[in-house]
Amino acid sequence: MSKFIFVTGGVTSSLGKGIVAASLAKLLQARGYRTTIQKFDPYINIDPGTLNPYEHGECYVTEDGAETDLDLGHYERFLNTPTSQANNVTTGRIYQYVISREREGAFLGKTVQVVPHITDEIKRRMTLLGQDDTYDVVITELGGTVGDIESLPFLEAVRQLKWELGDENCLVVHLTLVPYLRAAKELKTKPTQHSVKMMSENGLNPDVLVCRTEEPLYNELKRKIALFCNVTTNAVIEARDADTIYGVPLEMMREGLDTICLQKLQMPMGQEPQLDKWKEFLNKLRYPKSKVTIGLIGKYVELQDAYKSILEALIHAGAVNECKVEVVNIHSEYLTPETSAEKLQHLDAVLVAPGFGSRGIEGKIDAIRYARESNLPFLGICLGMQMACVEFARNVLGYEDAFSTEMHADTQHPVISMMEDQKKIKNMGGTMRLGSYDCELNPDSRIAACYGTPHIRERHRHRYEFNNDYLDRFEDAGFLPVGRNSKTGLVEVMELKDHPFYIGVQYHPEYKSTVENPHPLFVGFVKAALEAQDVRKTSKDPAAALEAVK
Repeated sequence: MSKFIFVTGGVTSSLGKGIVAASLAKLLQARGYRTTIQKFDPYINIDPGTLNPYEHGECYVTEDGAETDLDLGHYERFLNTPTSQANNVTTGRIYQYVISREREGAFLGKTVQVVPHITDEIKRRMTLLGQDDTYDVVITELGGTVGDIESLPFLEAVRQLKWELGDENCLVVHLTLVPYLRAAKELKTKPTQHSVKMMSENGLNPDVLVCRTEEPLYNELKRKIALFCNVTTNAVIEARDADTIYGVPLEMMREGLDTICLQKLQMPMGQEPQLDKWKEFLNKLRYPKSKVTIGLIGKYVELQDAYKSILEALIHAGAVNECKVEVVNIHSEYLTPETSAEKLQHLDAVLVAPGFGSRGIEGKIDAIRYARESNLPFLGICLGMQMACVEFARNVLGYEDAFSTEMHADTQHPVISMMEDQKKIKNMGGTMRLGSYDCELNPDSRIAACYGTPHIRERHRHRYEFNNDYLDRFEDAGFLPVGRNSKTGLVEVMELKDHPFYIGVQYHPEYKSTVENPHPLFVGFVKAALEAQDVRKTSKDPAAALEAVK
């Protein structure tokens, strides 16, 4: 049977449970253990698919089409292995399943209660990935913090599992905060003590403490934490703020997080962690040879997590090109035809982000027009690709009222329209075109050169598509459908002829970029930004520079 590790959090949210869980999984994987991670979220939503990005950050989509928590993106980026529907479970999904079984009469008239019925279903889901021989270790991150009312059933389920499986098969890693009070020049352990005390009141004691801190934990302080939190001293792990999340696995290895977990689970140490490729990536990330500035045009830019996978994909691509990618967040709602040139002229490339709804749309269109007319490298993702088509229809084809039916249902020129199989759907949750689909690329296209193959498979999340009634007119004008789904005929990629790099994709390439396999489209995009920058630097005449890039 698999071994189970549970990662909980205390004191405050946003301490980095997902990064700690992913780092521990990476270290165990590097030692030769087959490892997976799952996230249990305490909210009532069935999944994050209907949540506002301002509320929850980005919605991450798996290969099998599950709309999941953004932490699953971290899991995939660290482990370089895909997750699935089974890797993200919410309270809403648990209750939905139990209630549906009650309606079927499955409980034979018994009173359905949180204990044992809800906790039994939580336990079943927690151990589901470990019931066959696929994984040696299953790591489960519990959302929220100890003390939250909605987290209590999860903690009770873990308590029961520890009792049923035994300490050698079930381990709790608790992440807390050890704040540094600058006025007193002192680290304070009391928040950690209170967090562990609150956990123990629920019948659960941590086996390992990971202490997030700005300053080093000296040995005497570790002993104090161990004494008052009832753990061994070597089980108190320092987690200092890192310059990059990708440095955390090496810091956790230095602190011995993987070794203490293996000892407590009575597992062999395995091989020495094989992290050469990881260290090579970190070296390139920390010591770049150049820098490019890329504008991220979106309408949720106030919250970095809203575009988390895009930002991480740019980091991966920057390391491959041995350059630092500086991302400038530009709110599309405040872009106008008069201000676009002023705000975008200093950039080396423009990425127009995905999204939904009409807010900020005209600003995205203005940014796209500037990139097209200025020969600035451009990448449009999902809605970004759709608005590139709208911009082209308006300003090149002459259809002044061209739009997407998402924003203007009665437009005379719906160059973007709702997919046929979406028109009768009323329930919004989990009903978009989701998951991985095949795409055939034109072998002579720039995007095929980026991938190195004309056959690709990418993840989607959308209801609207390019209207094929306008296909011939776009092709005749030089905006080419260079990627299509061979079964449905849906346009997946649009590429502008005679432009250094102007690509719009209906899918989400950012979801598949990992440390060990940076996404080739992002790698090509950053490379194009570097090339455009070099041309501008070597030419004193801006007009000549633009022509040279072209």
